[in-house]
Amino acid sequence: MLAFLPGPLRAVLAVLLFVSNTIFWCLPFYCVAPLKLLSPQPAWRAGLHRFLIRLAEAWADGNNAVLRLTQRIEWDIQGLEGLRRDGWYLLGANHQSWVDIAVVLRVFNRRIPFPKFFIKRELIWVPLLGGVWWALDYPFMKRHSADYLARHPEARGRDWETARRTGERLRAAPSTLLIFLEGTRFRPEKHARQQPPYRHLLRPKSGGLAAVLDSLGGRAHVLLDVTIVYPDGHSSFLDLALGRIRRIVVRIRSLPIPDELLGGDYRHDPAFRATLQDWIGALWAEKDALIDRLHSAAATPPPT
Repeated sequence: MLAFLPGPLRAVLAVLLFVSNTIFWCLPFYCVAPLKLLSPQPAWRAGLHRFLIRLAEAWADGNNAVLRLTQRIEWDIQGLEGLRRDGWYLLGANHQSWVDIAVVLRVFNRRIPFPKFFIKRELIWVPLLGGVWWALDYPFMKRHSADYLARHPEARGRDWETARRTGERLRAAPSTLLIFLEGTRFRPEKHARQQPPYRHLLRPKSGGLAAVLDSLGGRAHVLLDVTIVYPDGHSSFLDLALGRIRRIVVRIRSLPIPDELLGGDYRHDPAFRATLQDWIGALWAEKDALIDRLHSAAATPPPT
């Protein structure tokens, strides 16, 4: 355990170990990925894809080992009962930083199918990982401003099509799609600009979820509602590397997706769109209240 080291030294060591682990597992990954691309048989491609997923899970195991070695994090996790590796899941979580991805992989790796998530198209150029995300069929999305979408409404349709194709690919085998429904990381200035009816969350976006639900063909019946809280108030990757994150709280609810939300026409049926938005809004209100309780509990000193 190297958590006793001074913060800057520990941060350098943690980053080196994370990078070394990534390079180690990317070497076999980049040897196999071209075979998947060039394979003429769907069965072979599927088998190679499963092998690539195993490599990704091993990479996540390595990152989790680095966390145990370099950090003193107290994990408070509830709600893991009943999860299966052979099921289809949609995983909806609040979003604060890239550390959220590390938390999800720490909590769910090898408990459910390896999570995939929507990624900004620009991130395909991230060294090593960009190619991994592409080979694993992660969906790449082009993020547009509200002004751009107002001038180019066709761009909204392209993102919908990307989400729909993602759902169709997930049909082939048990899968997990991680969706940050806020669409972006929580920041106080964004919260002030949106003025949402929540203290700790931004307004959720339902379009991507609707497209995936529509294209999954009824395979996903469970939403894993995941709430992540950093009671210390630190949540960036730098905070993690420096050892400033001392406690992470994760609460998981396995919620059945109502039948009336499967197969509706979100874009052209206002009644269905309102039903889905109301369902997500109710979940978000419950999540906001839960985050409030968790922060209050962390701030309350223990009885003497």
